[in-house]
Amino acid sequence: MFSITKNTNGVISSLVLMAALAAPTTSMANPTRVSVVDVNKTIVDEVPSYQNVCRNVEIPVYANVTTNGNAGGGALLGMVLGGLLGKGVTGDDGGAAAGAVLGGVIGANESQPKTERRIVGYENERRCAEEVTYTNQRVEVYDYSIMKFRLDGQRYELRFQR
Repeated sequence: MFSITKNTNGVISSLVLMAALAAPTTSMANPTRVSVVDVNKTIVDEVPSYQNVCRNVEIPVYANVTTNGNAGGGALLGMVLGGLLGKGVTGDDGGAAAGAVLGGVIGANESQPKTERRIVGYENERRCAEEVTYTNQRVEVYDYSIMKFRLDGQRYELRFQR
């Protein structure tokens, strides 16, 4: 008797089978009910699909914007804060007056018109780009074969790959 082992090499499996069949047995019987079945497996393959997709996109529009300052309000706020600070630092009214004058000058200067770059609106622009989508595709592919036969009343199965 011979033992059947799983071989991944079809040539070796075939040689083992031929040797087993050619070996003399007590009855010199021929194998019967011989069949070969191919076994497939299912694999899932991701198939890419490319398409051009266009969209409308809002693009910001920038401009230089001048903001008007409030010199009077800035000067008044600066004078009050400067007077309080001057009085707190020096402890007398002379320091308060100097602080008020200095605060008024700084407050008026900070309240001058300023130019800033700001978004003043939006424009629609059509932009296109290639996008990839994947679909799963199931495919049957060969995996291995099984040879079944009977010899001397025993049933055998031999797995191999072609």
